[in-house]
Amino acid sequence: MSVTLRQLEIFIAVAETQQVTRASKKLFLTQSAVSMALGELENQLGGPLFDRHGRSLLLNDRGRYLLPMAKDITFQVWNVESMLTEKRNSVAGSLEIIASSTIGNYVLPYLTGAFMRLHPEAHINMLVANTQQAEHLVSQGVMDLGFVEGGVNDEHVRSVPWFKDELVVIVSVSHPMAKKESFEVPKDLHETTWVMREEGSGTAEIFRKKMGKHVSQLKVVTRMGHTEAIKKSVESGVSAACLSQLTICREVEQGWLKSLKIAGIDMQRQLRIIQHKDKVTTRLMDEFLSFCEIITECGLGKECLSSPWKLQTLLSEYNK
Repeated sequence: MSVTLRQLEIFIAVAETQQVTRASKKLFLTQSAVSMALGELENQLGGPLFDRHGRSLLLNDRGRYLLPMAKDITFQVWNVESMLTEKRNSVAGSLEIIASSTIGNYVLPYLTGAFMRLHPEAHINMLVANTQQAEHLVSQGVMDLGFVEGGVNDEHVRSVPWFKDELVVIVSVSHPMAKKESFEVPKDLHETTWVMREEGSGTAEIFRKKMGKHVSQLKVVTRMGHTEAIKKSVESGVSAACLSQLTICREVEQGWLKSLKIAGIDMQRQLRIIQHKDKVTTRLMDEFLSFCEIITECGLGKECLSSPWKLQTLLSEYNK
């Protein structure tokens, strides 16, 4: 009996979850079916692929050798199925995308919603994570496309520029600095306390890096793990913060927050779209990528992302 694709899929699931129970839930199979398929695979390959440690199954040297090949085989089969079964006369199918926080929470929701209204047979599922996680899942073939802030390092991942985002300082409209037109470093660093993203945040890391030798002058009074929490804290009038201008469009437009560009410092960062180098670009992927290009018509994206209605106006012009 030859090794089957299903056996390889089960082997990969057990390797990733380290338990038959978790693998069975992931694959919607019974535990006995998973155990049987794994046992048959090990018999066919002439020996065990895992070391048993209690309830955990950890890859041995044979298993570690097999895992990348098994993933490559299942990945290539998926490519063949996608290429041969998709409808040629319609944009249809299910697309799995992953995006870093700013893009996933403030950019893509409007775009994916508008795209699915134009193509009712297309379905786009999105996971929001950090850039490192996005790179890993795209590299493994789990996600079709990734949308990230900054570069990637995996040799299996292709990265292309999308558009540029800019970080700005935000204060409440009642804050003394709201009367200013720009934020000056180092002078204005002494004039306020700061609400910052948590350690490890890409936004916080870039802000601190851009401050250079003046970073020691930042008086951080609190750290928060979500952009929305930071905005609400700044609205209260106590402190300032540095966020992507994509995240504060609505608040600035409504007059709840004042944004200040930082004088003399380039606070832009490149947003990118990533894809596995060997993944077949289906019609659905190609159409969605083309659709995403319209965001570049907004410059930094501020105008069309401050509300879905402005985006709809842009789309109506795009579809003429």
